[in-house]
Amino acid sequence: MADFTRRDLLRTAGAAAAALSLAHAVPARAADRAIRLFWWGNPDRDKRTFEVIRSFQESHPGIQVSGETIGWSDYWTKMATQTAGRNMPDLVQMDYRYLFEYVRRGALKPLDDHIGKSLMIGTFDKAAVDGGRVDGKLYALNIGSNSQVMVYNAKAFEAAGVKPDIYAWTYDDYARVCEAVTAKSGGRMKGSDDLSLNIDMLEAWIRQNGREFYDADGKVAATVEDAATFWQYWAGLRKAGVVRDKNKTVLVSPPLSETGIVTGEAAIGQHWSNQLVGIQALMKDPIGAAMVPFMQNGKPGQFIKPSQFLSLSRDAKDVEAAMLLLNGWVTDPKLTAILGMERGIPCSPQVRAALKPSLKPVEALSIDFFQAIQDKVAPLPPPPPKGAGEVREAFTRIGTEVVLDRTSPRQAADMFIDEAGSILERAL
Repeated sequence: MADFTRRDLLRTAGAAAAALSLAHAVPARAADRAIRLFWWGNPDRDKRTFEVIRSFQESHPGIQVSGETIGWSDYWTKMATQTAGRNMPDLVQMDYRYLFEYVRRGALKPLDDHIGKSLMIGTFDKAAVDGGRVDGKLYALNIGSNSQVMVYNAKAFEAAGVKPDIYAWTYDDYARVCEAVTAKSGGRMKGSDDLSLNIDMLEAWIRQNGREFYDADGKVAATVEDAATFWQYWAGLRKAGVVRDKNKTVLVSPPLSETGIVTGEAAIGQHWSNQLVGIQALMKDPIGAAMVPFMQNGKPGQFIKPSQFLSLSRDAKDVEAAMLLLNGWVTDPKLTAILGMERGIPCSPQVRAALKPSLKPVEALSIDFFQAIQDKVAPLPPPPPKGAGEVREAFTRIGTEVVLDRTSPRQAADMFIDEAGSILERAL
């Protein structure tokens, strides 16, 4: 049964009460085999995960699982310490931005030899699984997926009489929808947020031009033309008066409650699929989910992003027991029902189908959107290089000058690409 020590249970304050109740409900006892599981958490995630551990042990009484959880800010410090001390837990939660680093350090074991034997993931979404590959080998199993989404006000679309193909619409279609919604509302609701300062949208735009923002060596692959045409497109919508006011555009990372779709100032905004539930909870009008617009005859720009992974560590003592838990985590209906979609959308079609009857309408919308985009997205881009955060800040700062009409899109693009290159050179 569960081996919940006081030290483990106090990793996060919010999870302590729930974890302690589990410890009292399932007394620890000796087991023939033991494995450790380590994840970054929050109260809801921790409660679900400890319940998964308990349920797994009920089905595998000979295996003892020790759960270790800590907040995100301290997780990677402790992971680095455990790695250096060669005392990593058997299974560790992994993030895409750190995956390549830990593989290069030899801290993780590939999972390929277990596929089709103890790890039954043959029907999983290929793009989601491939996100855990490094140099062709699978080092991390996706346990929750995410993707960009254009969230729209379905009631506003219906009132304006617009029915775009939300999985294939172009930027020209997008502009026409914005015009129709703005006209129907008499300007009270604009067609869209002004996404000039949204670097995720810029990244999609660059990929639609056939390039990555950053190349495999961590250098800027985007061109001045990419950035200039992106800013010119949104400048055109501002001039037409069909996007949200520039004074709202220049707010940095506003909370969901202040975004245009929630306040009713805009009918469309760019978000991530795991935010659909939160957005709908703040609105009365029903929402819809569409893909990022396409360029005419262009390539896909958006991608499916692993919200998080589980990886088998180099220090795993009982690989077979660890694989039993990993496989159950993503395939066992009892365990997947406990996990739900808290860590993202499961990459197993069977799991999604099993969860769907119990989902709220907006959760079902998330599933339907995810199913629909599988063959329409681009591959996962390389992980952002060191210095990417500073590049993001430069994009926001320089783009603000464009939004406020203090510089032209072309001049701003020259400055941004030059500064981004300098930032990455310094970061090496």
